[in-house]
Amino acid sequence: MPRVYKPGKVAVVLQGRQAGHKVVVIKQLDDGTKERPYPHAIVAGIERYPLKVTKSMGAKKLAKRSKVKPFIKVINYNHLMPTRYAMELEGLKGAVSNDTFKEPSQREDAKKVIKKLFEERYASGKNAWIFRPLRV
Repeated sequence: MPRVYKPGKVAVVLQGRQAGHKVVVIKQLDDGTKERPYPHAIVAGIERYPLKVTKSMGAKKLAKRSKVKPFIKVINYNHLMPTRYAMELEGLKGAVSNDTFKEPSQREDAKKVIKKLFEERYASGKNAWIFRPLRV
């Protein structure tokens, strides 16, 4: 069976609190682990998308509307839908690991790193589709 969820692959969450939100796969575990004996992926996603900006807005307003709120999560493959998009972010791999989920302070630090990376990517104008909410 081919690997669908490779690091950098963009997917959409289908179930749970973040249903309908886009995520980037950081690490895939096809065979599962002792705690989670099912295939799953560690993902970083966008909980709150940046707002629309126009030319007439000032720099201060533009900066405020360009904020991204991230989340990190371990999600079962059954609750993800892959997309054709990919996002190459080298900094994501080092930011989140299996140990990150054990302590809240590590989670917060990882979210700060991911927030910075997502906002830089948004400001550069690359991967624009990822930073727009799904239209349903």
